[in-house]
Amino acid sequence: MKHSRRRFLQIAGFTAAIPSLSQVASAQAYPARPVRVIVPVAAGGQNDTTTRLVMAKLSENLRQQFYVENHVGAGGNIGMGLAAKAAPDGHTLLAAAGTYVINPSLHAKIPYDPFNDFAPVTLMCSTTHVLVVHPSVPARNIKELVALAKASPGKYSYASAGTGTPAHLAGELFKVAYGLDITHVPFTGGGPGMTSTIGGHTPIAFSALATAAPNVKAGSVRGLAVMNAKRSTVLPDVPTMAEAGAPLEADVVSGIVVRAGTPREIIGLLHREIVKVIAQPEIRERMITLGFEPVANTPEEYAAWIKAEIAKWAKVIREANIRIN
Repeated sequence: MKHSRRRFLQIAGFTAAIPSLSQVASAQAYPARPVRVIVPVAAGGQNDTTTRLVMAKLSENLRQQFYVENHVGAGGNIGMGLAAKAAPDGHTLLAAAGTYVINPSLHAKIPYDPFNDFAPVTLMCSTTHVLVVHPSVPARNIKELVALAKASPGKYSYASAGTGTPAHLAGELFKVAYGLDITHVPFTGGGPGMTSTIGGHTPIAFSALATAAPNVKAGSVRGLAVMNAKRSTVLPDVPTMAEAGAPLEADVVSGIVVRAGTPREIIGLLHREIVKVIAQPEIRERMITLGFEPVANTPEEYAAWIKAEIAKWAKVIREANIRIN
């Protein structure tokens, strides 16, 4: 009787181990075919550029093509919705940008659930937004700009890359924090928005670092603050918002998530390989040249970041009364 019970337990233990053995085998065989990487923004954008940089090296290291597909539209929802329908086998990745954590509160309905449809792999890199003004604006720092805006409610306007974009939300974060009455002027991208500020049509702009930096250095606009916890190596003379008295952060990010249910071993393999790529000196140097700081955090750290960012932007969107149907 004892022998039969012991034999039963051995069989049960072996049976219970089958799923994990299967997962290990699938991870060892991964990737079994070319891997599709969905980028929900247009080619040439910052999320697209950094993703292609990493995926090219990943293709070399794993000896299988990681190819980028750009699926644009609806503020990134089209691409993210497509990725949410993929098989949970690691052969479809989503390059998640700021819209991933903004859209759940911004849109009345979205085609993905940021918590249940995806599993985080790593936040590859991040950069920041910069608050810039036209040289004619008589403000040399944030304190002076706030005083100007409060003295003339409704007089000043700011440019962004478009309604619902991270740059727009960066502007609203600033407005809410200081209780300002400044008007948002959306453009069809960061470039057109910056052009408007350079021309003096919209005296203020919230811009991604890569777009703002060359213009700040050229003197076309004046950089008042970077919306990051620390100063940028690209614009070391521009103070942070925290130095101005308000620790406001608005990142421009590029991360990788996979379909929920993807075997943990595959997520672990992807994480290790992406971290290895980002650790390469030439990749780090290229990211820094683009204005990005390499991150390469763990899946758990990335998940915590996603949760915190969704809550932060939900509060800003609610207080600024922004909604896209």
